[in-house]
Amino acid sequence: MRESNPRRWAWLGVLVTGLALYAIVLRTLVHTQNPNLVPALILLGATVVPLSFLTFAQARTGRWQVPASALVIAAFFGGVIGIVVAGTLEYDTLHKLGVLPMVLVAVIEESAKLIVPVILLFTFLSRHERRLPSDGLIIGVASGMGFAALETMGYGFTSLLASGGNIGSVEQTLFIRGLTAPAGHTAWTGLTAGALWALIAAPNTRHVLSFLATFAGAVVLHTCWDTFASPIAYVVLAVISLGWLFLSLRHYRAFATRFDGAVLRPLTI
Repeated sequence: MRESNPRRWAWLGVLVTGLALYAIVLRTLVHTQNPNLVPALILLGATVVPLSFLTFAQARTGRWQVPASALVIAAFFGGVIGIVVAGTLEYDTLHKLGVLPMVLVAVIEESAKLIVPVILLFTFLSRHERRLPSDGLIIGVASGMGFAALETMGYGFTSLLASGGNIGSVEQTLFIRGLTAPAGHTAWTGLTAGALWALIAAPNTRHVLSFLATFAGAVVLHTCWDTFASPIAYVVLAVISLGWLFLSLRHYRAFATRFDGAVLRPLTI
């Protein structure tokens, strides 16, 4: 089933509107020098691109759509719970070991971002409703988006303090992290959540191995992202992450067509 043009291009409206609001807030902040506008600038800078990407991905998940309420829950609670759990575990590990290897950071954060998608998965299953892997993928994208946005806001605030209130430094941080968010946390959590829902939808050895391999792949990509801090490395990893995500989405849409004759109730929350 082809997506309608308004739905297919909704992401562009989100992006243009978000960038316009960001520009207005930035201009007002520079003109008035009012520090009360800084939180709004950081919020918009951290969320516009990830939210646009979420809208883009949702429009391409096929016939059975995840409602906005489920995505809001996944983004908000997935981000907050994920970043709190990850931060606590990373702090405890650093306190005990005195060092925190990048691979361990990746394992902790990729696991923490799955907490809310897993809760949503089993909440839906308790209602005896069949869930499709594309549902899991888009919920994972939302959870990863929330995590990435909160992390970017934290980095933006830290940059503001470290630079002595230099808005230019904050802008640079928001631009880099906001622009790369879809290829990082957002894509990796979408991949692992989609593989998990595929396993639950059709439990078998192949899907178990696929989920484990997907999680391991996300950890490897995450570790490389944190280790090789260079523009070329980011471009290569972004192409791999986004390419893998959209190949998985295409595969899951084909998966969904096999249930075309089944009775599938809309996803509700």
